[in-house]
Order: sequence, then structure tokens, then C-alpha cells
Amino acid sequence: MMAALAVACTDDDDFSVSPSHTLTFSTDEVKFGTVFSAVPTAAKSFWVYNRSGHSLRCKNIQLQNGNQTGFRVNVDGTYLSPTSGFQMPDVEIRRGDSLRVFVELTSPLNNQTEPIPLTDNLLFNLESGVQQIMPLGADTWDAKKITDWTVTEDTYYESTQPTIIYGTIHVNEGATLTIGQGTTLYMHADAGIDVYGRLQIQGTAENPVVLRGDRIDNMFDYLPYDNVSGQWQGIHFYESSYDNSILHADIHSARNAIVCDASDVSKLKLKLYNSIVHNCQGYGLKSVHSVVDVQNSQITNTLSDCVYVLGGVAYFLHCTIAQFYPFEGERGVALRFANFQNEDKYPLYAMDCVNTIVTGYADDVIMGEADEETTYQFSFHHCLLRTPAIEENEHVHDVIWEPTDDEDGYSWHAFKVFDTDNLVYDFHLAEGAAAIGKGDPAESLPLDLSGTPRDAEPDLGCYEYVETEETKTEE
Repeated sequence: MMAALAVACTDDDDFSVSPSHTLTFSTDEVKFGTVFSAVPTAAKSFWVYNRSGHSLRCKNIQLQNGNQTGFRVNVDGTYLSPTSGFQMPDVEIRRGDSLRVFVELTSPLNNQTEPIPLTDNLLFNLESGVQQIMPLGADTWDAKKITDWTVTEDTYYESTQPTIIYGTIHVNEGATLTIGQGTTLYMHADAGIDVYGRLQIQGTAENPVVLRGDRIDNMFDYLPYDNVSGQWQGIHFYESSYDNSILHADIHSARNAIVCDASDVSKLKLKLYNSIVHNCQGYGLKSVHSVVDVQNSQITNTLSDCVYVLGGVAYFLHCTIAQFYPFEGERGVALRFANFQNEDKYPLYAMDCVNTIVTGYADDVIMGEADEETTYQFSFHHCLLRTPAIEENEHVHDVIWEPTDDEDGYSWHAFKVFDTDNLVYDFHLAEGAAAIGKGDPAESLPLDLSGTPRDAEPDLGCYEYVETEETKTEE
């Protein structure tokens, strides 16, 4: 027994200097994709394996460019630091053993308007003289940074350079913040927009305004953080805020994307036109005793209701409201409208949907809740609704009741892309969708959300179906 132990110890201490005995890595390179300059990234890691059959010794593990590129390396819990010359000497990796290496990056400013490549190498210098290289790389992008921005007077902000928002954009009562076309605000986790004055978002079809989270890396190899909900706080319009407009905006991956507090219903609270609200961890649009006008807009995939109208006045024209939130089964409905909450009464003066799609996973994604002693007025006409059919009356007419009892009635078949594995959705209409050609021409908008002209027989929802050359060939 003692002899066997001695042989084992001897074998483990047999450090090879043969050039044919090398290390194996779990990846060929460490790539961060596009990152913001001067903003620390999350760590990426890889494994270093010794499968050579012999123990190996690295004379050193070295970051080739030291601290010049901003990469930081941690080898099995120890950072390569300035005091060590950004290297770790005499690293032993016995046969069958492994090391885990973590890499982070805080890149220097590049003083360019577009992302530029940044590279470095992590060098493994074996005792045999063999040098093995792990390439490190990223595309770095300079961004403006704004923290706790208080808008005290009328302000116009437009930038083609990315802008990272930390904390709150606070728009004071009496002040207007206007965000110009082509601007993208990358909102940190604690960031949101609190509006006591007025917010004007002025995107265009060609250059929309984008409000999104600031994580531009991936949660997993296949899943960008941008496809994950709850990345930032959202927009909150307080009681004193009126005459807000959001035109051609893409608002996604927030908690509650848009919340309107109770206000004077003789004044317009919010105009939401030609916009996308998508993938929220709370509400898409919550309107409490306010006047909201929503046209040519997509409100989709939220943990709470996509749209919640609690009293006031709401108008939806050529909208696609779809509840396919993928992360939890206990999701809200697509559209909820009510005139009370607990003991509080909120008269619903009008909630009208025209040329609109309201759909989702469940067999019933529309919830109307009424207190009989409080005003409660609503209507649906020329709509596609996923809810049990009722007879047409003064509230409902020219409605398509979406089938729910057979495979062809699965609501997601109506849309162009529905990739739940990668969380990629395109709510343009698919060929053969029941919504095609069913809109009311008398109330149709000339262009859809994408800027496509609507024809004499307009489609329901925010997108007009466009026949492709491939479809024409199949016919």
C-alpha cells in the first residue's frame, strides 16, 4: 500500500516539459460583444483543463497588454494586478486538474461615435516554452452618462450617441422635456422617467426614439438582456401632468412601461401614436381616471395586464394588444377595463376599441369589471377579440371572435414571428390571418406603424399585411 502511494505521488509530481503536452480550454476566445466605454462589464469565465496525462507548470499566466486595454483577469480567485506586473508566476496544473479564469472589462473611452474593436491576449507560458493564447475582445462604444437629471425648464434632448441614464429623469411641473428623433436612452436598473410637467417624444418612422435597459450583453449565449423584462423602471405621469405625447417610440423591457395617475378628465393626459410597448414585468399601459388616446400602437407581453383602463376615457384605434408574456403562467390579461378598485369609484366615461386586435394565450384575455352604480361605457367595433362570443349589441358590433377550440385557432399563428425559445416576436400579420381586410375603412388610418400604406380594405391591428414575392410565387 505504501509503495502504491509513493508511486501516485511521484506521478503527480511528474511535471512535463514536452512541447506536445499542452493545456485545453473550454472556449476558443472570450468575446464581450458591444460594451459601453468606461462602464464595468459583468464577468465572463472559461475553464483551463490539463488533459495531457502529465502535470504541467506555467512559468506565468500574463495579460499581454497589462492595464492598457481595461481587461481584468482573475485566475482561481486571484487578480492579475499592477503589483505583479499583471501576471501570475509558477502556476501548477496537475494532470486531470483545472483552473477557472474570470475576465471583466472596463474599456477606456475611444472618442469615436461608433463602436470600435478592442483586443488583448491572455498568455499561458508553459515551462516547455510553449505559449498558448486566449484572445480577449470587445467592441467598445462611447456613451453619454446622465445621473438624476431634473428638468426645470423647457429642454430639448437629441443624440445619435447612446445615452445611459442612472437614477431618475424628473420633469418638474411647468417644464417640458422633448426627446428628439433617433435618440436611444439606455436606462440603468434604477432609472425611470417621472413626469410632473410634460413629456414629448418625437420619433419618426425612420428614426424612432428607443427607451430600453442598459445591459447590452447576453444573459445566455442565445439570449440578450434586451429580450428580458424588468430592466428599468418605466415612465410615470403624475396627477399634474397633461398633454404628453409619445410618437414613434420603442419602449421595452421595463417594469411598468407607462403609468398615468388620476387626473382631470377634461384634459388630454397622453397621446401614444405609432409606438411599441413590449415585454414588461408589470403593466404595459396603466391609465387611472385619465384621458388617453392610443393609435397605431403595439402593446404586448407583460406580466400584469398589457392595458389596464381604470375609469376616465380611453380610445384605441388600429392597435395590437397581445398577451403572450413568456416568463410566468400567472400573467395578466391583454385588456382590463373597470370603473372601481376596492372601495374607490372611477367613472368609465368611454373605452372604445376600433380596428384593433386583442388576443393572447388564454381563451379569455379581456376583462371588464363594473360597479353598477358608476358610469361604465365601452365599445368594440371592427375588432378581433379573444374572448367568449356574445351577441352583437350597442357595445359590440362587427367583431371577429377568435376561435379557441381547435389547433387552427391558436392565436399566435396570426403573427409573423413567434419564437418563444429565443424570445423574439414580430407582430406583423402572417399570411391567412383572420384580421386581414376586416377593418372599417371609414375610421382607418392611412399608414400603419411601419409606415406602410393601408389599402381600401384595411387590416385590423397596427400592421397592414404585405404580400411578399415568396407568397405570390406560392399562389
